[in-house]
Amino acid sequence: MPELPEVETIRRDLAPLVTGRRIGRVTVAPATAPLLLGGVDAATFAGQLVGRTITDAGRRGKYLLFALDDGMTWVVHLRMTGRLVWHEAAAPNEPIERFERARVELSGGHELRWCDVRKFGTWLLTPDVTAYLAAKLGPEPIDPAFTVAQFRRALAGRAAPVKSVLLDQRRVAGLGNIYVDEALYQAGVNPSQTAGGLGPAATQRLFVAAREVLERAIANRGASFKDYVDGMGNQGTQHMFVQVFRRTGQPCYACGTVIERTVIGGRATHFCPRCQKLSKSRQPRHDSHRA
Repeated sequence: MPELPEVETIRRDLAPLVTGRRIGRVTVAPATAPLLLGGVDAATFAGQLVGRTITDAGRRGKYLLFALDDGMTWVVHLRMTGRLVWHEAAAPNEPIERFERARVELSGGHELRWCDVRKFGTWLLTPDVTAYLAAKLGPEPIDPAFTVAQFRRALAGRAAPVKSVLLDQRRVAGLGNIYVDEALYQAGVNPSQTAGGLGPAATQRLFVAAREVLERAIANRGASFKDYVDGMGNQGTQHMFVQVFRRTGQPCYACGTVIERTVIGGRATHFCPRCQKLSKSRQPRHDSHRA
């Protein structure tokens, strides 16, 4: 599932390409429309996009936000397998791509193509994107204004495992399964540790680790374990640098202990049982060895 680094990479790719372009024809596969558009009729949705000019391409958490010249925002959520890729306009008889569900034609002879294997992705139009996302998303770890005090408050008093709390987008936005596992490893925090039980030192380490892990993944253009591609249709490389995620049974790069897998809150969780003991005194791991 694309997380903050993957969505931010797509935003950075598309922003200079789509900004200032006028939206032409919008086509959505009939079988896809009900889920993709949240029950809105495809013709109605297309009618609200056609003729509009994209004035900006932003991101909040895992959402892509395309600001339009009429004050509306086109919100795109990739969910598990969604892709939004820049292409030259298709030739008249060019076949659609595999798993292609929608196209948005743009001025200048280009288009955005939406492909989604599992069809969980969503689009919507809203006149107030800030209000729409306010109840869904907490602060972002890579926001320079985000402080360790805010992070501590997001964890305070929670008896749930820290892994589960970090996955709650209302607490901290943008972190998903990959980068929570990686941040917990770097901080030397066991994923089963209760969030409210983290001491000040462990909280500080985790705060720093979450930011560093996300920034590193953005620099590596996201992780392409399976479906993710960037805004130009290319794979990222972060999956080649993970420390624990999907490395079950392999040796920890720092201590050689076998990486274990468990399930927390219904999510597969990967950790080193030696480097991430249930202790508040563990030191962070900064090994960036290539997997």
